Formats: sequence, structure tokens, C-alpha cells
Amino acid sequence: MPEEQTAKTWETQPMLKPRIEKIVVNLNVGKSGSPLENAFNVLLDLTGQKPAKRKAKKTIRDFGIRQGEPISCVVTLRKQAAIDFLKKVLPVVDNKLSQSSFDKQGNFSFGLKEHIEIVGVKYDPTVGIFGMDICVSINRPGNRVKTRRKHKTHIGNKHLLSPDDSIAFIKQILEVEIV
Repeated sequence: MPEEQTAKTWETQPMLKPRIEKIVVNLNVGKSGSPLENAFNVLLDLTGQKPAKRKAKKTIRDFGIRQGEPISCVVTLRKQAAIDFLKKVLPVVDNKLSQSSFDKQGNFSFGLKEHIEIVGVKYDPTVGIFGMDICVSINRPGNRVKTRRKHKTHIGNKHLLSPDDSIAFIKQILEVEIV
């Protein structure tokens, strides 16, 4: 019942309707060299965008990681590319998300253990298998006024996104079940 009510509110007040701001896909390898290049190519094939490499912040001798060594790659997807990627990846988790995956601002995250579970991706023994973290940021139109550099201003409590609003939006747009 409350989801129908929020959908009606979104129709009458379009500035309250949430939207997917961005999706960050992180593929952490923990090594540089050929495993990182393989992960780079996997992420490029999955998203269609060129990933950025991220470096280690600290040296950890037990894992063989040196500070400044590239160990992961990241892609940020926005607009329609983000929605298409979510539609491709959510069937891997059976279109189910945990209630605890959502934070106080309505953003959510989930992970995949193996990238080969995605529909259309085939296993290549020379590449290997990679897991990935997917973080989805959701906000409302007009949210930029609190994050912009010039003339920052406060957003009222009624306009802030709650986890319940975010869950209703995700259920409506992506037909996801919340467990």
C-alpha cells in the first residue's frame, strides 16, 4: 500500500522521484601484472567503458602488496548504461537484495563471487574468474545543491532520500525482491 502511495506522489511531484545517480563496479585483484590486465579486460567487456586502475594505499608484506602498486580496477556507470548493467547483473543474485544492503541514504551494494555467472559471459581458462563489488548511489533531483562547489546550500528533511523510498523505487524500476 505505501509503495502505491509513493508512486502517486512521484507522479504529482516529479522532483521527489528517486533516480540512479551512478554505479561503481570494483574488481579487486590484489596483484599487478597479468592478473590485473585480465581483470581490466573483463571489466571493459562487461561494461563497455575503460576502467581506471587503483593503487594500494599501504604495503602489506603478508599479501605481497607494495604501496603504490596497482591492484584493482574500477568503472563508474551513469544514466542508461547504469540501468542496463544492473538489469544484466541482478539475475545473478536471483533479483533479490537484502534489506541490510541499503544504507541510511538509500544507497545499496552487493557483490558477485564469479563474473562468469553473468548471462552471455563464457569461462576462459587463460583469464580466470573474478568477483566484483557493485555499489549503487540513488538520489533525488536537486540533490546537487548540497554537493556543488559554489553556493552550497542545505536540503530539507522532506527532500532527503530514505531507505524505504529507495526500496520502493528499486522494486518499481528493476522488479527486485527485497528479502
